[in-house]
Amino acid sequence: MAAKDRIEALVAPIVDDLGFEYVGLEYSSNPKNRLLRLFIDKPEVGIDVDDCATVSREVSAILDVEEPIAGQYTLEVSSPGVERPLFTAAQFAQFVGETAKVQMVLPIDGRRRFKGPIRQVDGETVHLEVDGAQVALEVSSMDKARLAPDLDALFAAKDE
Repeated sequence: MAAKDRIEALVAPIVDDLGFEYVGLEYSSNPKNRLLRLFIDKPEVGIDVDDCATVSREVSAILDVEEPIAGQYTLEVSSPGVERPLFTAAQFAQFVGETAKVQMVLPIDGRRRFKGPIRQVDGETVHLEVDGAQVALEVSSMDKARLAPDLDALFAAKDE
């Protein structure tokens, strides 16, 4: 089992038990600067600093006991924010119609980065509209994915 999968298996149930939505995690295993970034949310309500602190304490305790990460690391607990990371097909399905940015592990037709509206999700395949054409991307082949909202429109709506 990969380190990221082992960490996820340990922390996801804790986050759920605390009453939060486990969104996902990013793990950088660089030996000089290991970073575990955990994303949590509370649908319709959001989270605050106290929520992050609560989850951080509980997750730190289990990671200290189980030691899935060798050596020192930094743990960050965060809200997914407006540029929400997308880790699963189900998360993509929640945001059909929204724009996403996806970076693939390996190039597809010479291209690794894709940006466009999420048109549909079939099983583990996400369909984005990119440059007027549908592109099918497998979630398991994605390196990173996140929502890419029109920030100018968001700020303009906030000012109204």
